[in-house]
Amino acid sequence: MRVALAQINPTVGDIGRNSARILEFVERAKGEGAELVVFPELALIGYPPKDLLLKPQFVEDNLRAVEMIASRVSGIDVVVGYADRNPQPVGRPLHNAVAFLRDGKVIARHFKTLLPTYDVFDETRYFEPGGASADNHLVRVGDVPIGLSVCEDLWNDERMVSRRLYHQNPIADLNRAGARVAVNASASPFVEGKHAFRLKLFAEQVRRFSTPLVYVNQVGGNDELVFDGNSVAFDAAGNVIGQAKDFEEDLLVVDVEEGSKVQGFKSSRVERPSTGIESIYKALVLGLRDYVGKCFFKSVVLGLSGGIDSAVTCALAVAALGKERVVGVSMPSRFSSEHSITDAKTLAANLGIEFHGVPIKAVHDAYEGSLASVFNPSGMGDWALGDDLTEQNIQARVRGGILMAFSNRFNHLLLTTGNKSELAVGYCTLYGDMCGGLAVISDVPKTTIYELAGYINASAGRELIPRNSITKPPSAELRPNQTDQDSLPAYEVLDAILYRYVEEEKGAAEIIGEGFDAATVLRVMKMVDRSEYKRRQAAPGLKVTSRAFGFGRRMPIAQNYQAAASRHGEVGRRGK
Repeated sequence: MRVALAQINPTVGDIGRNSARILEFVERAKGEGAELVVFPELALIGYPPKDLLLKPQFVEDNLRAVEMIASRVSGIDVVVGYADRNPQPVGRPLHNAVAFLRDGKVIARHFKTLLPTYDVFDETRYFEPGGASADNHLVRVGDVPIGLSVCEDLWNDERMVSRRLYHQNPIADLNRAGARVAVNASASPFVEGKHAFRLKLFAEQVRRFSTPLVYVNQVGGNDELVFDGNSVAFDAAGNVIGQAKDFEEDLLVVDVEEGSKVQGFKSSRVERPSTGIESIYKALVLGLRDYVGKCFFKSVVLGLSGGIDSAVTCALAVAALGKERVVGVSMPSRFSSEHSITDAKTLAANLGIEFHGVPIKAVHDAYEGSLASVFNPSGMGDWALGDDLTEQNIQARVRGGILMAFSNRFNHLLLTTGNKSELAVGYCTLYGDMCGGLAVISDVPKTTIYELAGYINASAGRELIPRNSITKPPSAELRPNQTDQDSLPAYEVLDAILYRYVEEEKGAAEIIGEGFDAATVLRVMKMVDRSEYKRRQAAPGLKVTSRAFGFGRRMPIAQNYQAAASRHGEVGRRGK
């Protein structure tokens, strides 16, 4: 039996386009001699569809599309993900389902059993879990009983059961029902290092039951989430014998070995999955490309300060879209250094993008002049010396207004250039540098930004990002001789604390116990907590870490849990 793993890039809600893509891959699989082709979870409507699932017409359109696709299927069996109605009078209205199609008909339907509700997942808002009965699991392709499962059904092991996260193992149910090959349709978002964990977890499941596995993952960007593909096939011993490409569509074909008991698959194509900084780079490029394309923008604009954050964001945009679709704008103020202006021009020249210089001194002066009678009514002294936070933020907001003017005039998507470290502690300006439609690097810590810059230059074999942008002390240049470390700990220290507090959810005592300075830890934690209101107003960002700011981290704004103070003697209400 020949099986095709159809790793496609669906657009959420675009049922017509997704249907056409599915049918195209069905024909390609037939051309490769496949007897079965498997598509990702909810491939027909894209993952995650969120509250589109609350629209009855959307659900009906998706059901009609399943029937239409089935009517076009002949000479090959198809497994495709969609949303089905729950026929029972109790429970949630829908099932996260896969349909098994053969010769013009829907032969069987399987419903997802384990519904994740952690991080970015909220499936129990919409779906009722499927039952554990064997007849809801198995289909037969030729003489081979195939066990169907959906994404989280495979993300299950004895540790999760012992922690009571789940009370059953659907893969064990498949095995008891007599499955000789397991098939999993998935939509598993990218997180750096996650694919290595997948391989380990899935191999453990396979070895436990001696059942070969076909795992088919979605690829592409949908809002904040990026799906890396990396579809894979395992033999019965847990060895990878087929690996699809990462971060692009692919059709991977594997052959089931013949015999009284299926042992696995014959040798197939095994692509090298990306790891580390390469995988983060590819995820950001794909997420940016798909966000721009799926939101129907033709081009992007961003501010170029001469610093490393805007330089990395610009290089990612060129890689995602091409130099003809990227516009850079330098907006020097009275505090901008000459090397920052030069670095911005050099970056634009290296990347070959359209570049504009729009000095902001005149607008900045006019802004200050309009406020002088209120902020300095006595006329004594000069309130606008650069040291006042209000005056610094005015510069950022002038720049934000100029960039939004470019966006409005030319229909560019405005990209913000703030990193995760800055967003975490509020080192950013509402309606200033936070203006934009997509925060490309908002889940990338500052220390990783430096790694990305090195990777970009090394991959190009030349200096795309100017060396000076990488080596000079980072600075917002909103007052004379300013550097980031005037206000923040060294980024190596800051990022280490943020990782423990944000991603690992550790408390002050635990972090300090690892050797970090107590005052620094308490200060950073307070900055993170106090900046929640800013992050709530930020542009959506691309998720690449295990815990991103966005819809997967749902912290209250008006709250007074003094985590930083509770174990270290601090008393008093949190400031705003």
